[in-house]
Parts: sequence; structure tokens; C-alpha cells
Amino acid sequence: KKAIGGAIQAIESVIDKRVTQSFALIRPPGHHALRESGSGLCIFNNIANSILYLRERLNYNEKIAIIDIDNHFGDGLAQYFYGDPSVLYFSIHEYDFIEGDIGFINELGHEDGVGKNINFPVPGGIGNEDFYECFDLIELLLREFKPGLIIIAAGFDMYFVDPIGNCFLTSIAYYKFTEKILKIAEDICEGKIAFILEGGYSIIGLPYCVYAILKALFKERYDPPEFERNIVFKESKKQEVLKIKKALLNLLTNFWENIDTGLNNF
Repeated sequence: KKAIGGAIQAIESVIDKRVTQSFALIRPPGHHALRESGSGLCIFNNIANSILYLRERLNYNEKIAIIDIDNHFGDGLAQYFYGDPSVLYFSIHEYDFIEGDIGFINELGHEDGVGKNINFPVPGGIGNEDFYECFDLIELLLREFKPGLIIIAAGFDMYFVDPIGNCFLTSIAYYKFTEKILKIAEDICEGKIAFILEGGYSIIGLPYCVYAILKALFKERYDPPEFERNIVFKESKKQEVLKIKKALLNLLTNFWENIDTGLNNF
């Protein structure tokens, strides 16, 4: 309950303009929790319940975008909003770790929400440059959707030494991601972003990843720690990522006007 309360406070403080951006440092995480039960280290769905609170208690009716960067597919968040056209859910996640046979690109939502549930599953072993391939797609979607608020499901288990992920991101990837999202948010929703902590289990990496995001929000330079600077990636996953991206773009052309532009530039 305290985790949900922390998420609500972080989001509400942005909605009522006490702050422009916020970061909820809460545990346990929530994006796996379903309506009917907890799941995957998550008891209650912090982000989903915060949105329900906004809708039911505060009468907040603007569209909301959730960008989930946790290593694992947020099956709980997808379930909550699978048929809701007012909530865009975008998840980039490692497909080696999906929650069962879900989290694939063809799961686009249902009824009025078709096209608003977007999965970008990537192979284990991706590095920073592979991760950046989602940036232009996120931008196309956000600029067309025009949410009043952006919520980041801020999981950090794609970090290269995280014990329950197989990816190789470093903290600078989260810094650049935040720079990109902040620029878009300033253009479309007065900069309103709430970061809600999800996964991330490396006691070495988690502080640097969070710090990198905060530095980006303050528009300050971020210098990664020395031990991250000499990392050598085993192999590029770019071609696999681009193949998935192209297939996803082809599916989304039926629901998003801006995606045609993305395909033309691909």
C-alpha cells in the first residue's frame, strides 16, 4: 500500500503542477501484478492503481502514456489497459524472459484499445545502441497520441550486471533515454513525466541508473562511472532488433498515421 501511495504522490504532484517531473523510489515493484493477484515479485500494480485513482478520485480524463523499460514484459499493466483507448502502453523487454507465451508484437489490445498496447520484444544481449532503436518509434507514437501525462515504468534490470536479466545496458543508456523523453514531453505535455521504479536488482548498477535519470531531468551532464567505460559487448544484436522493429511497424500502420513516416525512413 505504501508503494501505491508513493506512486500516487509522484504522479499527482505532476498533475497538479507542484513539480514538472517526479521519481517514485518505491518497492515492491508492480508492473507484473494482475487485477486478481500478485505476480513476479509484485503485490499490487502501483502504476495501474495510480491511474485508476486519477480517473475515479481526481476525475483526470486526459490521455496517459506508459513507457515500460523494465527487462521483463509488464503483463499486469498490459492486462489493466488492454481495451482502454485512453492509455497507450509501450513495453520494450527481453523476449527470453517473457511471462509465458505473451508479450509479442501481435498483442495490440482489443476492442476500442486495439493499437494502444505495443510490445517491442528484444533478444537477450542487447547493448546501448540496440536499445536506442526504440527511441524514434516511441517518439512517433507519443507525438501522435498526445498524452497529458507520460509515466515511465522505470525498471533497470537490462543493466549489464543485473542478476535477473541478460542485457548489457549501461547507465548512459538511461540518461539518453530520459533526455529523449523529456524533449518530447516538453513539446507535447508541458514536460509532465512521472518515473515509477519497477525492477532492477543490481546493488552496483541501480544507484547509477537512477542518478543518470535524475541528471537528465535536471539537464545536467552525466559522467558514467569508470568501470562502465571499458565494457566490450560480445556481439551486436542490431540486425535482430531491426527485424523485430520492422515487423512491428508493419503491424502498427493499421492504427497509427505517423507510422507510415517511420516505415519510409526505415
